[in-house]
Amino acid sequence: MTTTPVDRVDQSLIALRRILRATENYERDLAQSARLTPAQLRVLQIVEERGSVTPKALATQMGIRQASVTTLVDKLVTRGMVERVPSKTDRRQTNVTVTDAGRAMVESAPDALQQRYVQAFESLKDWEQAQLIASLERVATMLDAEGIDASPVLATGELHAEKRPR
Repeated sequence: MTTTPVDRVDQSLIALRRILRATENYERDLAQSARLTPAQLRVLQIVEERGSVTPKALATQMGIRQASVTTLVDKLVTRGMVERVPSKTDRRQTNVTVTDAGRAMVESAPDALQQRYVQAFESLKDWEQAQLIASLERVATMLDAEGIDASPVLATGELHAEKRPR
């Protein structure tokens, strides 16, 4: 049985929808179990990995604006997961550090969809990684999404909602 162009269109749309649904389901599960968004969890993970980090460094690593990081950190400070501490080397600078509650949250959070993706992606051969990147970039272009500012966090709304003009 041969595949028609219409079948391929449907197959591609089904694959895109599955990816979107997987992301939405993960966000929902994380919100229910840990009461965190994927972006908040990623901030916690980065701060926990680095020990102490500036908001600017967080923004750079996550590929988002510093204002978005400030909002994420504010929410985590309110929940007692991170704290802002004055830099020991530059008194004009503030660093973000993880608290014991934040560390416990990182350890107990469900296996991140993003972490599963990273592990699977890293297990691919170099040529497979390059081919997948090229295909995904092509899909982004087909959807006129190449100009959209995006971070390497599998989330559907929180980061981009903060960037919309009010």
